[in-house]
Amino acid sequence: MKKFQLGEFEEIVMLTVGILYNEAYGVSIKIEIETRLSRSVSVGALQTALKRLEDKGYLKSREGEATEDRAGRPKKYYQITALGKKAMEYTRSTRNEMWDAIPKVAWNVKVAG
Repeated sequence: MKKFQLGEFEEIVMLTVGILYNEAYGVSIKIEIETRLSRSVSVGALQTALKRLEDKGYLKSREGEATEDRAGRPKKYYQITALGKKAMEYTRSTRNEMWDAIPKVAWNVKVAG
């Protein structure tokens, strides 16, 4: 089922779109990721990921109202599609299967101090 695989950043973007729901647009997604993960996100990397996810059919977009503070440009809002939900569920289940397969003894490691 390789068609459902999401890269780490793609997964983060998809999860963030879900968290923001009706308010998921470029700047809000960037701020949410940076706030939740204390991780810097470049606008270019985010726009590339959003375009790739939309091309895969995992996200769909719609334009909002044009505003003066954006020089008349409308915000582009994103929403998870049914296919995107399947991809997220697949990613979650395979990740959980991998975590569950780690033997308990593997966690008995001492942290160097």
